[in-house]
Amino acid sequence: MGVYDAIIVGAGAAGLFCGWQAARRGRSVLVLDHMAKPGEKIRISGGGRCNFTNLDVSAKNFLSENPHFAKSALARYTPWDFITLVSEAGIAWHEKTLGQLFCDGKSTQIVDLLVNGLQAAGGELRLSSPVKEIGQGGGRFRLETETETLETPRLVIATGGLSIPKLGASAFGHEVARQFGHDIVPPRPALVPFTFTDPEKSRFAALSGVATPCTAKANGAAFDAAMLFTHRGLSGPAILQISSYWRPGEAITLDIRPGHDVAAELRAERADAPRRSLAATLAKALPNRLVDALGDWLSLPLLKRMADLSNAEIERIAHALSAFAIRPDGTEGYRTAEVTAGGIDTDGLSSKTMESRHVPGLFFIGEVVDVTGWLGGYNFQWAWSSAHACAQAL
Repeated sequence: MGVYDAIIVGAGAAGLFCGWQAARRGRSVLVLDHMAKPGEKIRISGGGRCNFTNLDVSAKNFLSENPHFAKSALARYTPWDFITLVSEAGIAWHEKTLGQLFCDGKSTQIVDLLVNGLQAAGGELRLSSPVKEIGQGGGRFRLETETETLETPRLVIATGGLSIPKLGASAFGHEVARQFGHDIVPPRPALVPFTFTDPEKSRFAALSGVATPCTAKANGAAFDAAMLFTHRGLSGPAILQISSYWRPGEAITLDIRPGHDVAAELRAERADAPRRSLAATLAKALPNRLVDALGDWLSLPLLKRMADLSNAEIERIAHALSAFAIRPDGTEGYRTAEVTAGGIDTDGLSSKTMESRHVPGLFFIGEVVDVTGWLGGYNFQWAWSSAHACAQAL
């Protein structure tokens, strides 16, 4: 029987980092994963360059039933703490936009950093080792794998959510939480493209590949970024961000000309180029294909000369472009969702240590918990911060 001070189930960002930090504190640590390779979501993240954190991180960048829960861990392990590790390892990085930090090279550098750090500190990593059963008694946990029985007084669940099942995502962590009396905030795909049914789907398909800046709004949240039309619906940073706040059946609102007083601009165009058509005027700021589609969607008088537009018509056009409401049929689902919103209810966890309030010695970290970050490196920072908080208690 293998006995360890701590066993961590899940060799993703949170699990590997927690194991490394606990091993550095002199704990005998085993990190287990059912997959053949560690850190697969790290590998594919950021277009293969891993957006490993963000320079501007606070609890406001996260969704949770308890918006205050993440504050403690985020304050005690900051982006600069992880940046220091990255820099000391000789990994070159750059800020892309909005505080988002990426590796100059490949994302596998971050995987190697975590695995090498874990092993150099004396921790063990065991892959292709699915956990079949977890029992608990006498203050210890017993884990059964296909080949061995393991025992530990401290068990950490870092198995992530349901996103991207082809990389091994499953409900394992939620099932363990339920087994030990924890509630689950219903999970849902987040940071995910929207899909539509006809006739919108056909309209979107005709615009596939067209991108434009917008402000996307839903449930009191608003994000300024690009949106991208796809053959099935809408994607791009603004859409992925607002998808985390959207609920099925609701509409989202799009401002197609964010930061612009469209009515004032159209009146100025009417004075400067009265013979120009509305279509030609809008095409100065928007892609031609999008202008044609918006004319159909919003019943815009595209062929009308600017001189022939009344002030009332201009106001209606401006409002239509700044408050274009559309109702998605759904999302691409967990297949392409970058993260899973919802998860283990934080009411059952210590915000300082991530330990269960129901079962001493049981911890949950990373994406499996009901803390979901914005697009832009925030979810990786939650992995590092929650893992570090946990490691200090192991």
